[in-house]
Amino acid sequence: MSKDNAEVKSASQVAKTPEAPKSKQSKSSLFERFSAFKNYVLLSRTELRKVSWPTLKETRTTGLVVLGFVTVMALLLGLVDFLLSGAIRMILS
Repeated sequence: MSKDNAEVKSASQVAKTPEAPKSKQSKSSLFERFSAFKNYVLLSRTELRKVSWPTLKETRTTGLVVLGFVTVMALLLGLVDFLLSGAIRMILS
């Protein structure tokens, strides 16, 4: 029997195996999911300990830079909008 025939035969055997109903979960499946979630939480906690959190001064400085940039961009876009709306009014009148 060639390798291709063996693969086809094993694939057909897998297709013939009956599947368990998906509406009911077995206790082991529920336990595996809980275990996986617990593992995820523990690994996340470990990774969060590795994070270098910013100081209060760094957070305040960064926040002020962002607020300043947003203010400048709002004023710039407001000016462009005012100029373009005036130009459109001149063209349409």
